[in-house]
Amino acid sequence: MKFVLSFIVLLLMLACKDPVLPKPKTQLSLEYPVADYDTLEIEEPYLFQKNKSALVVKESNHDIRIYYPLQKGAIFISYKPVVNNLDSLLRDAQNFTQKHVIKAESISEQLFVNSKNRVFGMLYEVTGNAASQTQFYLTDSVWNFVVGSVYFEARPNYDSILPAAVYLAKDIKTLMESFRWKK
Repeated sequence: MKFVLSFIVLLLMLACKDPVLPKPKTQLSLEYPVADYDTLEIEEPYLFQKNKSALVVKESNHDIRIYYPLQKGAIFISYKPVVNNLDSLLRDAQNFTQKHVIKAESISEQLFVNSKNRVFGMLYEVTGNAASQTQFYLTDSVWNFVVGSVYFEARPNYDSILPAAVYLAKDIKTLMESFRWKK
């Protein structure tokens, strides 16, 4: 009898516990400051609005890097003059983006046209564990060509870099919308 009574008490004690529930998945919540922009004027044949919290580093020749310390990422921009080579410049920019197909889940393309300022281009946004989440190119179709891409100081893990990638993608859209040729 003691055995049965002990068994019933033990059963009641186990039955009174809250059910075991799996923990919900969490997402990294990073908050970045609201972007504030000013005009970046450098010794290049173009200008645009850049985030004031980003640092501009002059690389070789016509290449610049816009570094974001808080996001540990950068927008790399390279200028090339058009000298009867627009087709090859466009092909190179498009092929560069297509190299990310191996790791990308999807690549969306967004055409960019600013006829008033003669700025035409394409914005590519990459979803997945690709090395670069955003690429773009801009041209006036006659003399000037600019290509850019975003890279982070981390192994490509889309879930981890997503907040920073979204932040930099907004800055690239502002860059493209404010972009002007000096000539």
